[in-house]
Amino acid sequence: MYRFALQTVLAAMLALFFIGCSTKSEQEYEKPALYWYQKLMHSVAAGNLEKADDYFTSLESEHVGSPLIPEAMLILVQAHMDEEEYLLANFYLDEYLKRYGTAKNRDFAEFMKIKASFLGLKSPQRNQELIEQTLKKAERYIHLFPESEYLPMVQTIKLRLELTKYLMNESIVSLYDRRDKPKAARIYRERNAQSWIKKENIVPPHTGWLGWLFE
Repeated sequence: MYRFALQTVLAAMLALFFIGCSTKSEQEYEKPALYWYQKLMHSVAAGNLEKADDYFTSLESEHVGSPLIPEAMLILVQAHMDEEEYLLANFYLDEYLKRYGTAKNRDFAEFMKIKASFLGLKSPQRNQELIEQTLKKAERYIHLFPESEYLPMVQTIKLRLELTKYLMNESIVSLYDRRDKPKAARIYRERNAQSWIKKENIVPPHTGWLGWLFE
């Protein structure tokens, strides 16, 4: 009797396992592109970006040539930026540019990359290299896309980064002066002396420079 009951339980568990696998297979494989796209959109709306990324992988894997893929990429770019996940946003932008970049949309995609880098600067003092990289991207953008509708925003980003860099150098000078390190202070003082920005013309902000433009 006990043996019969145990066999019955095991059989029931196996049946549930295979039903579960079958259901999962039906849910997660061989679905139309629109199915995955709609699932992605629902996940984004619900704030579940990890699931949205998974649905994008399914869309991309099962429907390589779907016209929904580039649109889904841009949706994920904006969604990850809204969640301050700028590395993931840049990943999707890089993929978008590689696969779908054209003369018509390249200025938009490059602008979004600059925007993501700009917003990703949480602590200027710890991201001096990223400030320099973003400034170079902005300068390159201004050179390559002088007629772009996004040019004014890129110019604003560039200006704010230059102001951040100037004020950061001033803070470093002040720190080295307090520690009686005139040689080190002179290096940063000379850097600011070469800048077009003049100390007497700016008022240090009470809050951080970064993040103003897109709040």
